[in-house]
Amino acid sequence: MYYLQDLTMNAIARELRTSRSTVSRLLSMARDTGLVEIQVNNPRHRAPSLENEIRRRFGVEAHVVPVSEMVTDSEVLDRVAIQAARTIGPLVDSNAIVGVAWGSTLSAVSQHLTKKSTHDSTIVQLNGAGNTQTTGIAYASEILRRFGQAYGARVEQFPVPAFFDHAETKTAMWAERSVIRILELQQRMTMAIFGVGSTHSGIPSHVYSGGYLDDADLRALSAERVVGDVATMFFRADGSHRDLRINQRSTGPDLDLLRQVPRRICVVSGESKISGLCGALAAGLPTDLILDEASARWLVQSEGL
Repeated sequence: MYYLQDLTMNAIARELRTSRSTVSRLLSMARDTGLVEIQVNNPRHRAPSLENEIRRRFGVEAHVVPVSEMVTDSEVLDRVAIQAARTIGPLVDSNAIVGVAWGSTLSAVSQHLTKKSTHDSTIVQLNGAGNTQTTGIAYASEILRRFGQAYGARVEQFPVPAFFDHAETKTAMWAERSVIRILELQQRMTMAIFGVGSTHSGIPSHVYSGGYLDDADLRALSAERVVGDVATMFFRADGSHRDLRINQRSTGPDLDLLRQVPRRICVVSGESKISGLCGALAAGLPTDLILDEASARWLVQSEGL
């Protein structure tokens, strides 16, 4: 009545024999739950042309979020997170297995998800979250819980550290039946949602600021010309990753496996993550990309791409 028939709230209230305030609450609920989605087509926005250029150059579906250059990094992240949550919702179907990474970006996205009923869907953690200072369970589980509640899905946590001290320990753990069950879920993922980690982000990536990497690890990453990570699996600017020693200890999904997931949604906020994003694109990791306008401009203008 309101959006398609152009009736006023007073007219709707009279027809439904209710109050105007009830109609207002119903309209708000429709927006909050995703029943109604509002799109603004502003001819002055450059987002569509940037989206087309990113799609042409990198072969991914791009969603560029127009953001003023005057806002702070945290405000940019919040607006990108809102757009990401609204984009992800319609893509999650029943019987889905959705892999979710943890991190600053996904934490922000999880706070803006709108409810959608699905049947027999599963949210599975992509990588372990423990380190020498914390189990990481509280941090990662809160992100997963929000995704599970939003879509009425089961949540499968991955209670292992982000990195083992020794590659041999990972090999032994990957033979345990309790771990194999999670790995098999990851192999059947229909969607994966992740951010891109970077050592130089305006809002530090959690894997770099949360005590997961010591000085020796950071020196090794620099020596091996690493530019970023997805779910604690690292790569160089050209997308190469198989020979990186730290990946042998990481509990994140093998990037070759990740590329087999039909839908891979990457959410990026901040120009300082461009080098990491370029590496992720070179590795062929995202199928869908959600990012702010300034980052999109840097991406299409970056040299050597």
